Amino acid sequence: MSDEPDTADPSQDVPHHQRTEDYGGGHIKARHGHINGWLLIVYLVLFGWALYYGYAYWGGLGPGLDLSR
Repeated sequence: MSDEPDTADPSQDVPHHQRTEDYGGGHIKARHGHINGWLLIVYLVLFGWALYYGYAYWGGLGPGLDLSR
């Protein structure tokens, strides 16, 4: 056995963020990536809106559904 890296493995030449993993017999390919900045902002806005909505309308039937008024 040699301690030298196997040069026949093509995955060693590809950067980590571009390597793919195969699932389902090669029908599905996945790679590591990052979340786009605009999508992260959308997530944060929706999370903030959910916190506001949960605080403002906690309990009861919801806005416009209270029939006692």
